[in-house]
Amino acid sequence: MALRSIWNGTIAFGLVKVPIKLFSAIDPKGISFREIHLKDDSLLQHRRVCKAEGKVVERDEVAKGYEVSGGEYVLLSSEEIKAAAGERPKTIEIEEFVDAGDIDPFFFNKTYYLGVRDHAEPYALLAAALERAGKAGIGRFTFHNREYLVAVRSQGDRMLLHTLRFDDEIVEPEDLDLPEGGKKPTKKEVTMARRLVEGLTEDFDPGDYHDEYRASVFDLIERKAAGKKAPKRRRRKKKEPGDLTSALERSLAAQGAAD
Repeated sequence: MALRSIWNGTIAFGLVKVPIKLFSAIDPKGISFREIHLKDDSLLQHRRVCKAEGKVVERDEVAKGYEVSGGEYVLLSSEEIKAAAGERPKTIEIEEFVDAGDIDPFFFNKTYYLGVRDHAEPYALLAAALERAGKAGIGRFTFHNREYLVAVRSQGDRMLLHTLRFDDEIVEPEDLDLPEGGKKPTKKEVTMARRLVEGLTEDFDPGDYHDEYRASVFDLIERKAAGKKAPKRRRRKKKEPGDLTSALERSLAAQGAAD
């Protein structure tokens, strides 16, 4: 069954309007569990409970609170938050174009497909222009009452939209208690490491990689559903880090034997 669009709008650059549809490009394959009461195998429910009264609170009695100081909150209703955001037209205004390769992967968040809506010519025009120039359009759009910074780029004759993180959402290394790198590697060690990297280099094919953890958990579910016992967990022995140079030499020797 074909997936339906989750947002319809327009991309605007200059005086050109490109009617588009937004489609999810990601289908997460996580494992969803429900919480079960061991005593009677009943499903557990999570409810809003007032800390002061110890009673369940209905949804219409709930406001959103932002803590301004210890224990003090400013209360906002959903209507007030919506009004503060103002009316946002369903238009993605392209503010500038940048080299697509200049966007650091740090900033990428989610990816969506952009489809044609109403008129194909403006869509094809923008996709072709981005493809030939190697550019991405930077703009903003509002989705589910939240503003997103986005990058629009081409993928052949179709376009993708990436939501981006804002700069102040990125944690700087200087703000972390990161350990020092230690002594610098020797020239010999760098040469051997480079040879090892080059020997292990392949063309990247996403289809070569699968979620082994998810497969193992589903295998466990199937075993238990069939009345079989869960396999015992194998504990790997921890290996103490050895001499770096000898580890590189052994790795290169093993690589040569494999070749």
